[in-house]
Formats: sequence, C-alpha cells, structure tokens
Amino acid sequence: MNQSKLAIWINRKNENHHLWNNNGKWWYHLTLHHPDYSAESRRVPLHTRVITTDRQRRDELFADWAEEVSRKELAA
Repeated sequence: MNQSKLAIWINRKNENHHLWNNNGKWWYHLTLHHPDYSAESRRVPLHTRVITTDRQRRDELFADWAEEVSRKELAA
C-alpha cells in the first residue's frame, strides 16, 4: 500500500453513523489509514444543528471521497 486509504464502515442500524455532536453542532468523523500503518482521525464541521441536513451532507461527502479514491486508483 503506497497511499493513504479511507475506510468507511457503515452501521445500517444507526442512521447517524460517522456523525458526532459537539455542543449541538454536528461534525463528520472519519479515519484515514496511512501506508506506515498509522491512522489519522479527522473531523469535518457540517455547520448545522439539523440532523437531517447533516445526514445528507455526510452522504455527499462519502460520494465525493469515494469518487476521488476511484480516480486515484485508476490513475495509478
């Protein structure tokens, strides 16, 4: 493995998977796995307090990052 990898585990029983509430504002939380076997946690602010909007933004981020990873793999 020569590049970082985004690992996404979806818990279908929890519609708020990968979402984290910090004092009423929602954040998207993910973990990147690096080639040296270290891991990095990242949190992305979603800038709202409305969970339905945040779920939609989370799903859009999943789609964007999946597309980006696919492009990098095809270019390699």
